[in-house]
Amino acid sequence: MAGTPYIGWSAGSNVACPTIMTTNDMPVTIPDSFDAFNLIPFQINPHYLDANPSGHAGETREQRINEFIEMNQDKYVLGLREGTMLMVENGKISLIGNKNARLFYHGAIPVELSVKDDLSFLMK
Repeated sequence: MAGTPYIGWSAGSNVACPTIMTTNDMPVTIPDSFDAFNLIPFQINPHYLDANPSGHAGETREQRINEFIEMNQDKYVLGLREGTMLMVENGKISLIGNKNARLFYHGAIPVELSVKDDLSFLMK
């Protein structure tokens, strides 16, 4: 918060969010809190997949995110696909990589965002 760079991937991107509630792992115990560092005001779902992998009998990522936004209607969730990352610098957010990100918000159809899009609105 005082200018120290933060780099996080996978779970490291989750802890940059307000909470860890959009991680892909279910806790095996009840943590004292789901609060995270709150470096950004939106949630990230790292390793976002569009489809249900063959042989996987559980929920899709989209189903889990939709469950989260049903209970947290004021939160954006950004699904980051493999090979992508965000750069947050001076209040501006840029997507870096060769794939789009998928943005979820309660009551809205998910939106595909590319490296050409300015994601800075997520900081508000």
